[in-house]
Amino acid sequence: MKRWLLTGGLLLAAHAAHATNLYAGQSRAAAVCSQCHGIRTPSADAPFPTLAGRDAEYLQTALKQYRDKTRKSDIMNAIAGSLTDEDIANVVAYYAKLKP
Repeated sequence: MKRWLLTGGLLLAAHAAHATNLYAGQSRAAAVCSQCHGIRTPSADAPFPTLAGRDAEYLQTALKQYRDKTRKSDIMNAIAGSLTDEDIANVVAYYAKLKP
C-alpha cells in the first residue's frame, strides 16, 4: 500500500513540475510576443501572423527551433533565445487556449 502511495505521490509531483502556467504565458506574451503578433489579431504595424488558437505542438516546435537556431529568423532567434522550456510551455499553452 505504501508503495502505491509513494508512486502516486511521485507521479503527481512530476505532473505539477511540468504543469503550465497560463498567467505566466499571458504575461510573457503581452510583454514580448504581442509587439509583433498581437494577442488575438496581428499588430497593425507588422505583417506577422496571429498566434491565438494555433496548434500547441506547432508553436512549441517552432519556438524551440528558433531558440536553437535550426529555424532561421534574426528577430525570432534573438527573442526565443532567451526562453526556457518552461517559458515556451507557458506561452504555447496561453496562445493555444485563445480563440482567434
